Amino acid sequence: MRNARILHLGAATALLLASSLSAAMPGSAERPAISISIDEFGYFDTSNEPTDQAAVHQKRLQTFMAALRGDLSADARFQLVASSCAPACASDGPGFAERLHAASRDGAKILTVGNIQKMSTLVQWARLAAIDTATNRIVLKKLFTFRGDSDEAWRRAETFVSEELRAGLAGGPATAVAAPAAIKLAVFPFELDDTSASAETIGETASDATGLSDTTDAIRQLLAQSGRYQLVDVGSAGADAAKARALHDCSGCESQAALALGADQSLLGVVRRVSRTEYTIGFLVRDSHTGAVVAHADSGLRMGANYSWSRGATRLVRDQLLEGDGRQ
Repeated sequence: MRNARILHLGAATALLLASSLSAAMPGSAERPAISISIDEFGYFDTSNEPTDQAAVHQKRLQTFMAALRGDLSADARFQLVASSCAPACASDGPGFAERLHAASRDGAKILTVGNIQKMSTLVQWARLAAIDTATNRIVLKKLFTFRGDSDEAWRRAETFVSEELRAGLAGGPATAVAAPAAIKLAVFPFELDDTSASAETIGETASDATGLSDTTDAIRQLLAQSGRYQLVDVGSAGADAAKARALHDCSGCESQAALALGADQSLLGVVRRVSRTEYTIGFLVRDSHTGAVVAHADSGLRMGANYSWSRGATRLVRDQLLEGDGRQ
């Protein structure tokens, strides 16, 4: 389903997590089971793989949803309410508000919605949100990363998602299932693309080199601390373009260099200088196996000298890659 709807979980209700369901959750066997309805998850493929796998993904998604509902139904802490929502139900705006009302009328205390996105050949993301139908508040919101696109990979993902959902809603202990493996990422040094009037006369200065180095270090630290990525050492990258710091002008060859280093993905950042005090920052994440663009973003015009590059890059990567949606 390459053109399947994208379910914006954070924007669907435009509400923040402001309260818990502790008063409604069963702290003991005497409390009633939590009535929950689970809508069909959406699926969309942004991996740009040459083979259309829509039918395979549809079958795996159906199996995933059946297993997820089966787990909730078998857990005495929950009472599964059949979803009255077709796959094309509204996921935003007034239509989604009516969906919550319908779930409440059906007897569901909690409505769970979600989607799965294939990011690259080896990496998929699963998002879900659980919403209190009486207050319209998000009570649980999760982003999962899982590796692989086989029947076994999907089974493992469903088990992990199911345990996290049930533990989160019922206030149970944290699941003992191991966290999904981090994505191996090769972060290449940021490069300077100088289009200013003084580019030919002044060129790249020592302070520019320092600014690029500081920017690269800041981004590597940010991504390493996120827990989503395992950084791969790029010091041994042997590509001529990498040594010449011209990866941004070699038509995606950074993904090949990253693959040779054992990385799943590559990140290349570029500072484009418009004038001595104006610049833009962009980044591009590619799948190392296919060369497909996984994520990209541009800061737009910013003011400041080279010492401000690291701050601009950190904000862009944090907002658009780690917290936002810089994907295509």
